[in-house]
Amino acid sequence: MTLKPLGLALCALSLATPLIWFPAIAQGRDAVALFSQYLGIWALIAMALAQIISTRLTPVEALFGGLDRAYVLHKWLGIGAMVAILLHDTIDAEMRGLGQETLLVEVAETAGELSLYGLLILVVITIATFIPYHLWRWTHRLMGAFFTAGAFHYLAILKPFDNGDPLGLYTGVFCILGILAFAYRLLPSHLRPSRRYDVTAVTRTGNALAIDMRPNGRGIKAQPGQFAFFQFEGEAPHPFTLSALVAPDGSLRISMARLGDATHRLHHRLQAGAKVQVEGAYGRFNRPRGAKRELWIAGGIGITPFLAWAAAKQDETPVDLVYCVRSADSAAHLEELHTLAANAPNLTLHLHESASAGRLTTEALLDKTKADPRDLHVAYCGPSALREALQKGLSKRGLSQRRFHYELFEIRTGIGLRKLAAHLQKRITERNV
Repeated sequence: MTLKPLGLALCALSLATPLIWFPAIAQGRDAVALFSQYLGIWALIAMALAQIISTRLTPVEALFGGLDRAYVLHKWLGIGAMVAILLHDTIDAEMRGLGQETLLVEVAETAGELSLYGLLILVVITIATFIPYHLWRWTHRLMGAFFTAGAFHYLAILKPFDNGDPLGLYTGVFCILGILAFAYRLLPSHLRPSRRYDVTAVTRTGNALAIDMRPNGRGIKAQPGQFAFFQFEGEAPHPFTLSALVAPDGSLRISMARLGDATHRLHHRLQAGAKVQVEGAYGRFNRPRGAKRELWIAGGIGITPFLAWAAAKQDETPVDLVYCVRSADSAAHLEELHTLAANAPNLTLHLHESASAGRLTTEALLDKTKADPRDLHVAYCGPSALREALQKGLSKRGLSQRRFHYELFEIRTGIGLRKLAAHLQKRITERNV
């Protein structure tokens, strides 16, 4: 599961299109300063695209092949924009003969500096994943404000083309779209496409909390394997995979592990009767069509999409569900899973307890399931480290990468600095041995 080529192509085309008009503008101009001007425009368009992706509107997911993939692109567009802005600031973009500087131009220059330093701080907070989520989310809202300052800087400064020229109009449209996207995300949740739910039951299952809820009016439309954003009273919206869907009244269930401050608080205080605002559903984590045999691998709370898949399974395709937990006592919905395995056609449940059996390896996985990787379609939901190990091991044994499906469920991710540091340390250690 990767980003759709169409979405990537449209982004690349949007960023490259300004180059069409630069040859005509370059006549008699400083080429280095013009390059700096292009970097500033590139950064504005990239930030506008990132703002549009953050709206989570339906076309965004359809265009990029899943909201999880779109958010990865959102992150790299932001980082790319930051690099472009720093280069734009470093490389002198000033040109002679553009006109008289006015108070408005001076204010625009100040707005550009404000945008630069503000975005730099916010990008650092974003990729420094050790900074608490609530602080990141609060500061991340300011991205749009600094983008707006950058758009004002672009529109008001002296430049070698007018805002009414093709290049000026093209970039101006992206400025407007980015500001509109920012304004949309500032709307209260009840003014955006979302639904109100009431919590009907809160049940502890293993180390998780199962939360059943019923729509207060019309419910969301969802498929097994999808997730939604849930905003409980007094909390920020968080994404959770739907662990059960109940038709026709639109009731649903999520299952929540204690993985952060918000989930810890909800584990302690959430009760039946609580109000929830639900936005979604999202995701393209669907069962493959025409598979000979399927292998579902769940790590901890990653069991949630497979609960919904198992409940909906009516076909005869053989499926092995391997559920990795520390111990049976910590396993969420274990009794329900045994019932589903007994009732669903050709579904076999394998419980892997790491406390007694150690971490799941590719060898142990194939030994449990007696499966040939060349015949499998694998679906995975759980910790990324285990996913990467199993993906690598199964690939060596003949599994095509296209048949290993997973979602990048972390909305906020770093840029791999820890992995890079670990890799460098390993290489240094190997050389010293």
